[in-house]
Amino acid sequence: MEVVILPGGKPLAVLAADAVEALLRRKPDAVLGLAAGSSPLPVYDELARRHEAGLDFSRARAFILDEYVGLPAGHPQAYREVLRRDFTGRVNISPENVHGPDGLAADLPAACRAFEDALRAAGGVDLQLLGLGTDGHIGFDEPGSSLASRTRIKTLLEQTRRDNARFFGGLAEVPHHVLTQGLGTILEARHVILLAGGALKAQAVRDLVEGPVAAICPASILQFHPHATVLLDEAAASSLRLADYYRHSYDNKPKWQGL
Repeated sequence: MEVVILPGGKPLAVLAADAVEALLRRKPDAVLGLAAGSSPLPVYDELARRHEAGLDFSRARAFILDEYVGLPAGHPQAYREVLRRDFTGRVNISPENVHGPDGLAADLPAACRAFEDALRAAGGVDLQLLGLGTDGHIGFDEPGSSLASRTRIKTLLEQTRRDNARFFGGLAEVPHHVLTQGLGTILEARHVILLAGGALKAQAVRDLVEGPVAAICPASILQFHPHATVLLDEAAASSLRLADYYRHSYDNKPKWQGL
């Protein structure tokens, strides 16, 4: 796991966008894993800017990390719609190349299996973007999730619902259930980039990077990933015991070595 600590969100977004751009130039039909939420948004803004400057997404494919169950098609907080506004609608990726779990399916377990089949048929995710919940969740894999889990239905913790209520008309409008890629599914991405910012994420960051691998902090499974990159601002990194080492490692990284 590589931990990069920089002063603010903008330079972190540039680093993540550099990795996406390098991947697309090397592999134009790359499979991108997309997460909704505030953490990846600066990355999407930077990629949209680069698209305007000529970066081509026409052959790229994308898989959305998770989706609410029961929100009608086109609902402004359905994650397919959120990501259309934040990213996919701002670049030239084909809508038919954007896949997500079907939260409106009559048979939700079958929809989860179909999503896993589609992901497998695409060759798997080349680069997965992730945010981090204050309780250490990634995707909607809440604390207590199986470390080997696959795409499935999950019940949200009340804390997660409260955290997301600001996007709805109130807590009562936030669904109780979601479909989410499992931790085992996420772990199969060839490169994972997780972004976290702010002091409220500091304890979750410490548990992720330096704590034991445990279901109470689902993100800690990334300690087992062969190519995981954790991008942090100073506030999010404030509880790390080895923060100075991570800074030193990045400052002395060979120029030829990307993320």
